[in-house]
Formats: sequence, structure tokens, C-alpha cells
Amino acid sequence: MEIKFLDSTVKTCGHLPKTGDKAPEFTLTAQNLSDITLEQFKGKNVVINIFPSVDTDVCAASVRRFNQEVADMPNTVVVCVSKDLPFAMARFCAANDIQNVYTGSAFRSDFGEKYGVTMIDGPLKGLLARAVVVVGPDGYVKGHYLSEVLTEEPNYEEVKKIVLR
Repeated sequence: MEIKFLDSTVKTCGHLPKTGDKAPEFTLTAQNLSDITLEQFKGKNVVINIFPSVDTDVCAASVRRFNQEVADMPNTVVVCVSKDLPFAMARFCAANDIQNVYTGSAFRSDFGEKYGVTMIDGPLKGLLARAVVVVGPDGYVKGHYLSEVLTEEPNYEEVKKIVLR
């Protein structure tokens, strides 16, 4: 995939999982250093909010927005994924009263490669592109959204439509 960051085109390592395909399993690191896996959310819609770093305004805004809206989505959890260390995510969540989403660090995971979102060039090489993947209760991808411009927030209304399908 290709996305825009500032004045440059940035490539990712692959493509988002296709709608209708089995979602790739993953293991992420939670704030308390335990594992977070896709399997543990079986039977629920899983909104995977993927972004470069919680320490940027747009990424922080997406976590705050999903934190506010997740309570209104039936049978749904949100997993926010970046390569930030679990400690940075914990600090951010505590400072922003984030309680309705899971945060998962991909710092020691192949998540970015499995989901095709690791940026392979550009100034943020190695971090994750901004995307949202919605996995249904059956473990299959219901849909996804890619922010073609890295500095733009996800289309939350589109994500909600995918969840409610």
C-alpha cells in the first residue's frame, strides 16, 4: 500500500487483510506486559485501531474518540495498536482517563507485517500506518479503513457502519 506523509509517498510492507478473510492472529503486549490476542475477543466485534504513536495529536485523538464511542457499540471492543512501549500507552491512558479500549504494543510483535501496515520507508519507517480493521465475532474481517494521508484521523462513521453490518 502507499500512503502520504507530509510531502512524501510512503510504502507499507503489504496490504490490509481482505474483507471476508480470516483475520490474522496476533499477540500484542498490554500495559501490564501481559499478552493481548485476537482469540481472547472471540464472539465480539473487534475494532483494531492502528496508528504510528500515541504521542502525536492525531493518534491521541483517535484513541480518545474510540474510547468515547466504544460504549455505544453493541458487543464490540476496541484494541488500539502502535509500536509505542506499553509504559507510554499506560501513561497516556492514565492522563486522558482512557478506560474503554485495550491498548496493545506491537514493539515485539509481527502484527505490522501480518496486517500489512508497517511503513518500510519514509521518516517514520518501522512504525505502523494509520488504519482500522474490523473483525467480526466469527474471526473474519468485516471491513477495513486506511487513512491514505497519515496525518488524518480515521473515518469514524465508516468504521461504525462496518461494525453494525
